[in-house]
Amino acid sequence: MTAKTNQDHVFYRNPTRFYPTAVRGEGIYIYDSEGKQYMDGSGGAVVVSIGHGVPEIREAMLKQAGLISFTHGSQFTTEPAIELADELIRMSPPEMNRVYYLSGGSEAVETAVKMARQYQVDRGRPSKYKVISRWTSYHGNTLGALALSGHTGRRKYYQPLMMHTPHIAPCYCYRCPFGLEPERCAVECADDLEKAILYEGPDSVSAFIAEPVVGATAGALVPRDGYFQRIREICDRHDVLLIIDEVMTGVGRTGRRFAMEHWNVSPDMIVCAKGLASGYTPIYCLIVREEIHRGIREGNGNFVHGHTYSQNPLSCSIALAVLRYLEKHDLVARCADMGRYLLEKLQGLLRHGIVGDVRGLGLFCGVELVKDRASKEPFDPKMRMNALIGNRAFEKGLITYPGGGGADGVRGDHILLAPPFIIKKEEIDRMVGILDASIGEIMKGKSL
Repeated sequence: MTAKTNQDHVFYRNPTRFYPTAVRGEGIYIYDSEGKQYMDGSGGAVVVSIGHGVPEIREAMLKQAGLISFTHGSQFTTEPAIELADELIRMSPPEMNRVYYLSGGSEAVETAVKMARQYQVDRGRPSKYKVISRWTSYHGNTLGALALSGHTGRRKYYQPLMMHTPHIAPCYCYRCPFGLEPERCAVECADDLEKAILYEGPDSVSAFIAEPVVGATAGALVPRDGYFQRIREICDRHDVLLIIDEVMTGVGRTGRRFAMEHWNVSPDMIVCAKGLASGYTPIYCLIVREEIHRGIREGNGNFVHGHTYSQNPLSCSIALAVLRYLEKHDLVARCADMGRYLLEKLQGLLRHGIVGDVRGLGLFCGVELVKDRASKEPFDPKMRMNALIGNRAFEKGLITYPGGGGADGVRGDHILLAPPFIIKKEEIDRMVGILDASIGEIMKGKSL
């Protein structure tokens, strides 16, 4: 993928790489300007849930654009914003009933942190300001969100610019930070939160933030049952808000409306979600408990925060159309069914010696790559094993989401798969077949 580069004026994320020109999308496929077809096996960056080119979404775009495309949130509300919030609250745990709109994931995470802080001040707890997060996590690329992220490779360039934030051990069963086997596990990784709160001082800790299933940093790390139940207990015991980052997992990706439903745990805030508009428009939101809204309303009376495109009526209208399409076609249940099939098919990749673990929940699955399966030793990061396999699959017409650094922040390779919910079993067979062939060819070429 580095034989040539794009000779235009766009500053690409990777200036050394050649990017084909996408011209249209249909269903689970993207087509480039040369007519090549690509299976979108990762939904872009775990974004596309209902598929590309859905006519109902286009119609909703055009209808709202014919009415009004922009109002500022400090001046107006709109019917799409109100109706979308109603729909989101209907999907959310019963304790949650307020929605704050944003236009990006990092922006939404930082909004959650600022809202938690203002809530603590407005309710008379001004000493509570720290937000604890986990290593082997990813919460965004802005400086505040990156400070919360537990990924050394992404943080190293910007370390001097970032505020220090406390981090705890991840919930990473394949590489248990406590060296335990499943039968001996007592969710010590959850108890690590209580230790951190006590070390930092409960009076100083405002919130704890976590992904329910870790995505970009390690490839679909699914916690064991009991983990988030313990986390909720610890947060309640020390008056700490629980912020759940469902940017990737929200709106059906794990086979439930929100991933936390798998463990019947209700957070204080939910950051939501790439799947909210399935890539048809940039829109994210923060869903919060009424007590947080009430605390700010009765305190300062005004949330001291805002962005230009918050509450954008065109984006709200598009997202509302996506949620209605999901419900009309029962796509969350379909995601759960297809996810079970995908995870079953991925087990076949374990025939390759470099595949150490296969895991996932719904259509959100990860394949971890290792140099030695017995010791779980990662590859040297200079090999860029995840990129080699991801690029080979791309050449064969399969888009995946490769990543690295899961093992210790620098080492570790994985491939993340998150296709649209409309994928069929025969397409899953083809997707896994391409990935299988790609791994085999890279292994052979590297004499592994």
